[in-house]
Amino acid sequence: MACQNCTIGSDGKPEGCRSNGYCVSGGCNKKEVFDWLNYEGIDGIDGFQYPYAEVRFKNGRKSFFENKNSLNLITGDWVVVDVPGGHHVGKVSLQGELVRAQIKKKKVKEKDILEIYRKASQLDIERFNESKNRETSTLYKGRKIILELGLQMKLSDVEYQGDGTKATFYYSADDRVDFRELIKKLAAEFRVRIEMKQVSLRNEASYLGGIGSCGRELCCSTWLPEFKTVTTASARYQNLSINPAKLSGQCGRLKCCLNYELDTYMNELKGIPEVNRPLKTEKGEAFLQRTDIFRKIMYFGYKNESSWHAISTQRVEEIISMNSQDQVPQSLQNDNATLQEKGPNSQVENKDLNAFDRKLTLKAKKKKFKKSKREKRNND
Repeated sequence: MACQNCTIGSDGKPEGCRSNGYCVSGGCNKKEVFDWLNYEGIDGIDGFQYPYAEVRFKNGRKSFFENKNSLNLITGDWVVVDVPGGHHVGKVSLQGELVRAQIKKKKVKEKDILEIYRKASQLDIERFNESKNRETSTLYKGRKIILELGLQMKLSDVEYQGDGTKATFYYSADDRVDFRELIKKLAAEFRVRIEMKQVSLRNEASYLGGIGSCGRELCCSTWLPEFKTVTTASARYQNLSINPAKLSGQCGRLKCCLNYELDTYMNELKGIPEVNRPLKTEKGEAFLQRTDIFRKIMYFGYKNESSWHAISTQRVEEIISMNSQDQVPQSLQNDNATLQEKGPNSQVENKDLNAFDRKLTLKAKKKKFKKSKREKRNND
């Protein structure tokens, strides 16, 4: 999670974490990328150094800038860059041919890229720290003003420009908000130019950080470069129960990690037959209950039974083919089926449920025995 109070020392390294200039919590190296190509000794095509660099700002926000002055930059250097209406201070996060690939991927026009002025001096760093130290108090005061105005919006973060002349307020809202009066009050209170920027709930979770249900820091605030669409179909393909409480992340939207293993499941599902109707046997109609995708086993249950029968996907295809020809097999299993194909005793492999039932029955018997013993003692 981000260190809001971590300042930068005279050597350009973050202070406060006491870890040789590197943040223990990961806040100072948020969404950092290892510039592997730079360490391969490749300076560019035909010795030409690519004149653009990627610079990272607060909360992992990144932009591209042109090194017009041919500064000798290395990854991790603090630089002063050109921004509309002033200058800002950021850290070089990537340069060289990897930047070329990123610019091409994100379709950024080189003519729209601003320039890097110089490496950050001690004065620039001190002024940047002064501006950064104002962010927490500004955030609290801004929230108080929003409550006084009764606006339906949530202020999640504030970022001051490196020269201290502008403050960007990041907020989220369900509906459109008229914040003209808010901007007037904020400008009068803080004496800086105000910019309001609406962010999505996913971006808000990325800025704030947190711990996910897996016990690790949120992917969006540590390494995830961009958000991809996540639908409930991803959960269905992976046989996950459609439970919003379990499938939702810190942002209230579906977890991004639902997409991580989706391609593997989609490949495995190619060999699973599609069952659109119950399988017909002499015993009755069997309904699909569950599918073990990786073991290629499908579980079917009859209408009036609580047990499930495990059969292979190959056998399911055979029964579907027989039903399509108006033929009905004697049972779900083959007459010559092996023990592994049938499963234990050709009955349900629901051992956990059976064990749970036995546990409840034993508990009820103990409770009944104690009750009768107590009643007998009272009668005596």
